This record gives sequence, C-alpha cells and structure tokens, in this order.
Amino acid sequence: MFSISNSVGQIAIFVALTALIALLTYWKVHGKAAQQRTSGDGSTKEVFLAGGGLTWLFVAGSITLTNLSTEQLVGMNGNQMLLLAWWEISGFVGLLILAYVFVPIYYRNNCTTVTELLERRYKGGSIRTVISALFLLGNILIYLPAALYSGSLFLKSMFGVDWSLLWFAAPMAIIAAVYTITGGLRAVAVMDTYSGIGVLAIAFLVVILALAAVGFDLSTVPAERTSMIGSIDSPIPFHTLFTGMIFIQIFYWSTNQNITQKAMTAPTVKEAQKGVLAAAVVRILIIPAIVVIPGVVAYKLFGSLGDAAYGKLVAHVLPNWMSGAFAAMMMAAVIAHTSAILNSSVALYSVDFHDKFIRPVTNHWQLAAIVSVILTVTSILLVPVYENAESIINLLQQLNGLSSMPILSAFVTGLLFRNMDARAAIAGLIWGVALYAFHNFVLYVPDTLYAGETFYQHIGIGWLHYIDVMAIVLVTSVLTGLVVNRVIFGNRAVFIWSKEGRRLSALEI
Repeated sequence: MFSISNSVGQIAIFVALTALIALLTYWKVHGKAAQQRTSGDGSTKEVFLAGGGLTWLFVAGSITLTNLSTEQLVGMNGNQMLLLAWWEISGFVGLLILAYVFVPIYYRNNCTTVTELLERRYKGGSIRTVISALFLLGNILIYLPAALYSGSLFLKSMFGVDWSLLWFAAPMAIIAAVYTITGGLRAVAVMDTYSGIGVLAIAFLVVILALAAVGFDLSTVPAERTSMIGSIDSPIPFHTLFTGMIFIQIFYWSTNQNITQKAMTAPTVKEAQKGVLAAAVVRILIIPAIVVIPGVVAYKLFGSLGDAAYGKLVAHVLPNWMSGAFAAMMMAAVIAHTSAILNSSVALYSVDFHDKFIRPVTNHWQLAAIVSVILTVTSILLVPVYENAESIINLLQQLNGLSSMPILSAFVTGLLFRNMDARAAIAGLIWGVALYAFHNFVLYVPDTLYAGETFYQHIGIGWLHYIDVMAIVLVTSVLTGLVVNRVIFGNRAVFIWSKEGRRLSALEI
C-alpha cells in the first residue's frame, strides 16, 4: 500500500487523464461539428435521448458503463469467488432479449421512458405513475448512493488513506451533476464510451498481472472460491440459474429505465440493435474475467478482505503511474455511471411527474439542473448508510428484488395480454413487493425461535434462495393481476397470440 504524499507523478497522471476525458467529452458534445448536428433546444428528446443521434459505438459504451461501475468491480471481486461471474454471463442473454424483443417495441412506440410503453398498453396512466415512482425511489435510495459508496471505497483502498468516504463521494457526485446539467444524455454517453475503453483495457491488464503475481496458479485457493457450481449457501446456488436468474436479467436489461434509455438514443432500430449487440459481446468476452478473477487472486495473496479486496490488489500489481491512470479511469466510470442514473432519474421525474401533475415543461435543461442538484445532495448524504454492508453487490441484488420482479410482472401482463385493467396490474405489483419483503426480511432472516435457523431451514427447504423467490414473486404477481382483472374489474384478459388476441392487435394497427 502506498501513500499519496510520496506519489506526485501518480497524482499528476490521475488529474491529467481526468481532465483529458472531460475535454474530449466537451469537444465531442459542444464542439463546432457537434453543434451543427444538434438542435440545442430543451426538448425531451434532446436532453434525455441525445437527440436520437448516437451511433452504435456510443450506445454500446453507454450501456456498458451504466452497468459496469465500481459496484461490479468492487462488489463482485469483494465476494472473492469465481461464482459471481454468472451475473455477467447471464447478462449476455438479457442483452439479446433487449436487442431483438424490446428495442423494436420501444422504437415503434416512440418512448422516452419505459413507463410510457406501459401507459399505452394498459390505456391508463396509473400504472405508469406507480412504476415510475418505484424506479425513482430505487435510483435515489439504492443506485446513486451505492455507486458513490463503492467508488469511494475503491479509491480509498487503492490510495491507502484513512479519509472519510464522503471526501471521495462528494466531488464525484458534483462532477456527475455537472455533466448531466450541461450535456444531458449525449455527454453521459460520450463520457461513458471514452472512460469505458480505458476502464476495460486497464481492468483486463489487472487480471493478467494479478494472475502473473501468483504464477497463474489458483490451485491452493479453496475449491468453493474457484468452483462455478454454487452450493446451497453460496451467493448463487447453481439451481437458481434455472429459476429466477433469467427473469432478473430480463428486468435489468430490458425494462430498467437506466439501461433501456441508452438503447433509445440511436437514430434507427438497426443502429440501436448494433449497439446493444456490441455491448453483449463485451459482456461475454471481457466482463466476467475482470469482475471475479482479481478478487480470487486477492484471497490467495491477502486472505478474506471483502469489498476492500479489489482496491488493495490493484495497488499491489500495478506500478504507481498506472495506478494513477486506473484511478482516473475508475473515477470517470463512477462519474459517468452516476450521471447516467441522474439523467434517467431526471427523465422519469420530468416526463412522468412534473409534466403531468405540476405544469408542462418548456425547457428540460432548466428542470434537469434543479432536480440534479437535489438528487446529488441526497445521494451524498446516503453514502454512509452503505458502509456497514457485508457485501455491496449481494445487498444490491437483494434490495433490487423488492421492485424488480413486481415491475417485470406489469410488463409481462401488459405485453402478453389484451384487455388488462391498469389497476389489476398495480394489485399484482403490490402483492409482489409485499411477498418479497416478507420473504427477505422475515422468513429469510435467522430467527432466535429456531436457534439461528431461517424459517425455510426449519421446515426443510433451506435450499430456497432469494433468487428462487424472485421467480415465485414474478409468477404469482402475474397471476394476481390476471385474477384481479377478472374477478374485481370483470375483464377477461386475452392472450396476444390467441386468435382473438391477434384480431385485437390488428384492430389497433
């Protein structure tokens, strides 16, 4: 571990690369050539969809960096198990579904937010408002502060200083807000792409250097840390790959505003699909290695370190000047990731709330500035809440379950059935949130009544994992919506591929 005070060159490289990314982004977004291609107005499309003018390269870069930030690099490596690579491997399938199923639907319906699609399918705005509120709450309470926390922890671990995490989080959050306010999604996508190239290159180099540091030999690491077959008590039991995992990926990549918004920024469906497929190739070829191998190597070198493992390993294997470069890239990644979520949050608030319930927005740039400042302050203040997390990535996955499957159930019933009442979908959503909360915070928690066992262990089904429960939540939420639609509201849902469903679809066209 090294000290900042004796590494002037390292700090110089850190500052220079951070400034270079900012200058390149500014030139790309605000340069003379860029001004000729953009309207510069405050329209919804210009601010939140980059004017619909991004090429496949920037679509791919933005999707990759919106997902790949320090939550993945710090959190997954913090588990110090190869097993966590399944999150990224299965993400490849999720991106294929986004490209070939959902992208054409979003473009055909001219959506800015994914919630607009739901309003059109249900022919009612209530479901749009409820789900938009859930997305916003998730961004404010989970995604924004967790990104700043994990990024701050990485920088603190790598630099080896005993500073409060807020000293790292606050500057990154403020810079992210500046990007969002001054450049909208166009600036976010461009910065994502530039910083993403650097992050991926150096992160892959870390993998090679880490393996070289242990002679490319992980044979002495305990088998449970190198196995890809998860046991019942592991973060990803093997059977869960065939239960809830695929549904988690469909929700995250295809119906999550933070991701899908980036796929809506291309001028055509084909250009968007090229970008999504490029992100899928990166996802399967590069991401799994960089998010798990360094953590396992860190276990062999230093033992169990938790979320501090990645920063310490990077400091150990990279020379000082390159550590400064990687710190700059990682800081840029956190800033870009945070900017992307900020922009998505502002879009949800502006289009789904302010425009509908307060007054029509005439200039989204101005509103984006105000909302970005408010969300920046709240995200900084919430960073300390995550400091006691045993594993940031496992905590995020469990918290996401509160809303992910209930929200996906609304998309399933809306897209697969006709004649659905929006209120029935809301009933299914409420059921799903309540069921998952009861599982995760009551039944899944060790109980003194059962001598430290969970309820599931006590009744002999200890194998039931929260990923399994996500599949149960999805199925029962869909069924609840269908039953309420029929029994309470008197509507008979029609499957879209039935004869009557095809007839109704033809009438809509």
